[in-house]
Amino acid sequence: MKARTVKPGIVALALLACASAGAQTKSSADGIAEYRKMLEDGNPAELFEAKGEALWKEKRGPKNASLELCDLGKGAGIVKGAFVELPRYFADTNKVQDLESRLVSCMEALQGLNAAGISSTPFGRGEQNNVTALATWVAAESRGLKFNLPQNHVEEKRSYEIGKRVFFFRGGTHDFSCASCHGEDAKRIRLQDLPNLTKNPGDGIGFAAWPAYRVSNGQMWGMQLRLNDCYRQQRFPYPGFGSEATIAVSTYMGVNAKGAESIAPSIKR
Repeated sequence: MKARTVKPGIVALALLACASAGAQTKSSADGIAEYRKMLEDGNPAELFEAKGEALWKEKRGPKNASLELCDLGKGAGIVKGAFVELPRYFADTNKVQDLESRLVSCMEALQGLNAAGISSTPFGRGEQNNVTALATWVAAESRGLKFNLPQNHVEEKRSYEIGKRVFFFRGGTHDFSCASCHGEDAKRIRLQDLPNLTKNPGDGIGFAAWPAYRVSNGQMWGMQLRLNDCYRQQRFPYPGFGSEATIAVSTYMGVNAKGAESIAPSIKR
C-alpha cells in the first residue's frame, strides 16, 4: 500500500484548530486571573509599601514629626486592622473620612503640612505620591482581615445613604452612573468582567482590592484616584480629592463589602 504524504500546512492548521478548541474552554476572566497570579510574586506594590512604612516613621514637615501618633480609628499609632474599618467618623475633624483623607489630616495636624495644598496636588505628584505610598502600607498591614465598617454614628449612616444615591445617580454626556457598570451581575467591558459592587462577593473584589498597582500605566492607585478615573469614564466633572461624594461612595461600597477579605494592595491590569 502506497504511503500518503501529509503536507506541513495541513498539520499546522490541525494543531491550530486543536489549540483554539482548548482555548475556548477557558474564559477571558480565567485568563486575566492567571495573568494576575503570575504577577503577584513580583507585585511592584511592595516598593510602595516599603516607602510608606518609612514615611510613617520619618520626621517631616514644619513640625519635624513622624506620623506614629496618627489615629486611623483604632487609637494613636495603631495601624493593623484600621484599613478594614475605613471610611469612618472621626470626632476631631467632625467628618467621615477614608484612609487617604485621614492621612492628609494627620500630616497637617502632626507634621504641619498643608492639607489643602496636598489635596489640590494632582495625583502622582509631590505629596500625593507620599499619600499613596502611606495608604499602600497601611492597607498591607490589614491584608487578610475582613471588612467591618462601623455604622454606629449618625454621620456614618448618613454617609452610606449619600454614597448609595451617588452610586445610582445618572448624569453626564453618556447618562452613566456607577451602577451602569457595577450594579448588576454578569456585566463586562472589553475582556474585563465587572463586579457587582452593591453586594458581596462583588465588593470583595472591587472595594477590597484598592490600593492597587496598575500594570497598564505603571502607577500605584489609591481609591481616590480609582474613583476619579471612574468619573472621567462617566464624563462627569472630576471630584475634589477627599470630597464628601467620593468618601460617601467608598462608605457605601465598604459597608457592602462586610465580611470580605482584604486583598489590598493588589495588582490590576
